[in-house]
Amino acid sequence: MARNKAITLLSIGHACVDVYQGAVAALVPYFVAERAYTYAAVSGIVLAASLLSSVAQPLFGLATDRRAMPWLLPVSTLVGGLGIALSGLGDSYALTLLFVGIGGVGVAAYHPESARVARVASGGSHTAMGWFSLGGNLGFALAPVLVAVVVGAGGLRLTPLLVVPALVGSLLTLPVLRGLERLTSAAPEAGTAPAVPDDVASFVRLALAVVCRSVVFIGLSTFIAFYVRQRTGGGAAAGTAALVVLYLGGAVGTVLGGALAERWDRVTVVRRSYLLTVGAVAGLVLLPGSSALYVCIALTSAGLYVPFSLQVTLAQDYLPSRVGTASGITLGLTVSVGGLFSPLIGRLADATSLQTALLPLIAMPALSWLLFLTLTEPARPDAPRRTSGGGRGMIGTRGSSCRR
Repeated sequence: MARNKAITLLSIGHACVDVYQGAVAALVPYFVAERAYTYAAVSGIVLAASLLSSVAQPLFGLATDRRAMPWLLPVSTLVGGLGIALSGLGDSYALTLLFVGIGGVGVAAYHPESARVARVASGGSHTAMGWFSLGGNLGFALAPVLVAVVVGAGGLRLTPLLVVPALVGSLLTLPVLRGLERLTSAAPEAGTAPAVPDDVASFVRLALAVVCRSVVFIGLSTFIAFYVRQRTGGGAAAGTAALVVLYLGGAVGTVLGGALAERWDRVTVVRRSYLLTVGAVAGLVLLPGSSALYVCIALTSAGLYVPFSLQVTLAQDYLPSRVGTASGITLGLTVSVGGLFSPLIGRLADATSLQTALLPLIAMPALSWLLFLTLTEPARPDAPRRTSGGGRGMIGTRGSSCRR
């Protein structure tokens, strides 16, 4: 299968999965409206999805380092969709937490293996990995719209309709997996050890930087709809618009990050992005005026997502012998640990104000920037070769990326 087609299908499938990450935050206002949940209670719902992912995703990464599991892509997509689709049924808070948690496990199972498959399909290209990550960002961006159309029309009882993207996404992965299976059966991997040793110390610092980034993004994803409604005096539409801007800004940032990394090294691009994000978050929390607020949301989102796909490939390059583990920790554990701070933000907001509770988020990208000052660009034995074929390479031409 041509590289461009494979990455396109994987990107759309990624969007169909990450709809369910964005849907959790988008459902929060409806849980408040129909069930009178407090800020702390809805923070617990976000935590349920994050906590199970934090445990499950590195475990799936370890498993895929031992044995390739491409079948996880369609199966995990369905599990993630079913969990969120069932979350609106019944009035039990415990059942809501359970179903949201199941959705989180499905999303967790998807990402380590999909990152490995996408890296093989991309041939190590930063730009192609950026397009793959873009799919996830678009899924986030579409989630508030999807939830508003479905749940806004008939309430939480219509959440079963949210399973449709999962059905679509699971089907789209099948052609890519068939192409990968044909290739690996025709040319089995030699199983040689990576040419570059693991750099665990750099990986740990990278992971801490991703945690700080996650605190900001998950905190804003959970509370930005409420915050904008308070600041602007708008209704539900103003809050939904803020979520859409937050997620679409991330989509722009992801593609921009891949393109910038082709010109400069990844560490330099990430450093500059986090430094600019400090000012954007400060403006979001402190500047008056609704127009400035939306601009700051967009800049914050773009600044947080320029590093997104770059951090995944950096993690894989710092741990070349454990690509699945690196992907699982970077995409799962660090992101989910950031979600652990969401209830703290909610409790502080209940005790003071939402604006006061968001003030500590200004420091998080500054910490990420400081951590990246200690990192250097790793060697990449599987860096893409420049060929006249452009994007027409076959899946798996860079065998060292697809470690079994």
